[in-house]
Amino acid sequence: MSSFPPLPANLAFDEASPEWMNKGDNAWQLTAATLVGLQSVPGLVILYGSIVKKKWAVNSAFMALYAFAAVLICWMGWGYQMSFGDRLVPFLGKPDVAMDQKFLLSQAFGGVMFPNATMVYFQFVFAAITLILIAGALLGRMNFHAWMLFVPLWLTFSYPVVAFSIWSPNGWLYKKGLIDYSGGFVIHLSSGVAGFTAAYWVGPRETKDRERFPPNNILLMLAGAGMLWMGWTGFNGGDPYVASVDASLAVLNTHVCAATSLLTWLLLDIMFFSKPSVIGATQGMITGLVCITPAAGVVQGWAAILMGLMSGSIPWYTMMVLHKKISLLKHVDDTMAVFHTHAVAGSLGGILSGFFANPKLNRIFYKLPDWDKYIGLAYGIHSGRTTAGFRQMGIQLLGIAFVVIWNVFSTSIICLVIRFIVPLRLTDEQLSIGDDAIHGEEAYALWGDGEKYESKANSAYRGDDNSMGQKREIQMV
Repeated sequence: MSSFPPLPANLAFDEASPEWMNKGDNAWQLTAATLVGLQSVPGLVILYGSIVKKKWAVNSAFMALYAFAAVLICWMGWGYQMSFGDRLVPFLGKPDVAMDQKFLLSQAFGGVMFPNATMVYFQFVFAAITLILIAGALLGRMNFHAWMLFVPLWLTFSYPVVAFSIWSPNGWLYKKGLIDYSGGFVIHLSSGVAGFTAAYWVGPRETKDRERFPPNNILLMLAGAGMLWMGWTGFNGGDPYVASVDASLAVLNTHVCAATSLLTWLLLDIMFFSKPSVIGATQGMITGLVCITPAAGVVQGWAAILMGLMSGSIPWYTMMVLHKKISLLKHVDDTMAVFHTHAVAGSLGGILSGFFANPKLNRIFYKLPDWDKYIGLAYGIHSGRTTAGFRQMGIQLLGIAFVVIWNVFSTSIICLVIRFIVPLRLTDEQLSIGDDAIHGEEAYALWGDGEKYESKANSAYRGDDNSMGQKREIQMV
């Protein structure tokens, strides 16, 4: 007979709450995943739809919404197992479904205290936002049918290779000790490079759209940006896979770095252009969030501030100065500047992770017998382990090189394959008209005084034989 009293009813084990599951960890992981999902839908849907010209608002928002839905189906069908399942080769898992009840209700990998269903959901929202970030480089000219093909192809042949290599315990870069706390490499560097590469193959927007690019609604843009910022609480706070002190530190570091980066970018805009740009401040916020992501839970607060200073200044310099001097950057039409905000900031964060990573925080996060191999160069020099510090920096640089090379190669092949099936770029007529030519719908149907507007909705909703599809005329007041 056990001398221990029985557990309270809310903590007792049963079929729905097995012994290996921690209810608090599971609840936090589901919450964190939903926060990341809200970054995409509605966060980036609103941000994209409001930051582009009015004629591209619907198309831009819908590219994000479509990607979110398409990724989930592919993720359940084969993507998750290719990214986190049994090893096929050192950089890829075996394709398999993630839909079986037995699999979804069993404990997730790595001894975490929640089921596979939670892990599949959590990793899905990361995969989805990666594709949506790529879309940011292609707004305003990519053929939507080509985008419909690009999303599942890129999720199948590009994303799992990087995710498995860096995040899966069986991946080759994971085993080498690459520090990527929450996706600086897997999400941001990948999306920045892939978006820039795809933009090269798709081609630029119309000259008049590219040269004059006023957002159609800056207030809504800020609303979308705010959702992106607050959603990053789940982005970085969920990656310890446990409701731990490390998760708390990661959340705080995330917001400290983002705020510092925003203010740095803002001050640079004022110093050099005399006006505090709202769009510029938003870019600074994003570069701060991206930069801290690979380091969020393994650096101290003062390091997060230093990283914010650099993420608010170095990407600012590449975007505002180098972009005008380097012919390739000028040639490629990267609509949302994802190369600067994600590739440059993600690389910067990856390098700074290798410099500032604290051994004690690494021990708390990785919880591995060989945790001591994770040491930032600054601490390596301070503790007399200079060789280990330089080794970590070398691994970080190796990771950057791998992600860049693989994404340039895989994204190029995918675009070339799609080009044999459908055009990558919209026709000149569609480029001139925008949303109405592509979707038969417009973002803002009501404007003007005393003006009649006849709906131009898709013909599937425009018939004379039923009440839902009747032609509609709106008398403006």
